[in-house]
Order: sequence, then structure tokens, then C-alpha cells
Amino acid sequence: MIIRKERESDFEAITNVTKLAFATLALSPHTEEFIIKALRDAGVLTISLVAESEDKIIGHIAFSPVTISDGSDGWYGLGPISVLPEMHRKGIGKALMHEGLSILKEMGAKGVVLVGDPNYYQRFGFRNIPELTFEGVPQEYFMALPLGKYSAHGAVEFHEGFNATA
Repeated sequence: MIIRKERESDFEAITNVTKLAFATLALSPHTEEFIIKALRDAGVLTISLVAESEDKIIGHIAFSPVTISDGSDGWYGLGPISVLPEMHRKGIGKALMHEGLSILKEMGAKGVVLVGDPNYYQRFGFRNIPELTFEGVPQEYFMALPLGKYSAHGAVEFHEGFNATA
């Protein structure tokens, strides 16, 4: 398996992986593939990596900038992250996560936020930071990972592409 930046020729495969990855998740609005396209079309898909095995896309991760009400810059939203269901528990998501976070650190990013399952994301150092909030989501599912000694506080807003429904 290799982790690499997305190419235009990967767009359809990324859409398919994302659809399949979220198809059975009851809590998903099933709009994740539209979010990726909207972020890409808006030019804010800062990092978009694929996991490839035997010339097949088996996973994807995306990062895009967020705004924080205190004016902190250099923070990014993670999501979505997708792995083909038949490839779960093989370290693909973990590899995508580590590579994405490594690139963000090299870029000088100050932190990453996400909405997700604490049981999964805590293993990467994400935690609930009460000073950071995201309206409409229970606080325990909104987590952050400062990169270095950076901190921020306030309401977080993801790019409007996260509202995409088609």
C-alpha cells in the first residue's frame, strides 16, 4: 500500500470509496462524497490523500481550513476519512491519518479539529477541548489536536462545503 496525493484521475474512485465507507453508518447524513467535491471545487481541499493498493484506491482522507471565533489561524478540519469496508482493521485509516498530520505539521499548521467517534480518534491524540465548540454537535464528539504548543478557543466553523448535499 502507498499513500499519495490525489490525482484528477482518482476523483471517481474517491467518490466510490467514500460512498461505500459511509453507506452503513446510521449517524452519517450520507453526503460525505458531496463534501469532498464541494471542498475541491472551492479550492480549499488543502490535503487530499489516497491509500492505493494494487492500482486500486482503498482509502482517502481530506483536510480543509476552519475558522475559529477567536481569530486563530492555521487550524484545519479533518474529514471525511474513508476506507473501503472490506479493508477495515488493516491500518489504512491509521496510515492516512499519520501521513496527513505529518504534512500539516510540515506546513506549520497549528491544529486539527473533527467530529467523530472519540474511541477511534483519541488514539491519535485528539481530545475534547472545552474551549473549542462546534454548534449542533454534542461536545464529546467534537475533538481537537493542537500541533505543538498552540491553543485556540471559541466557536469553530467548517467551510460551507460541509453543507453540500449533492
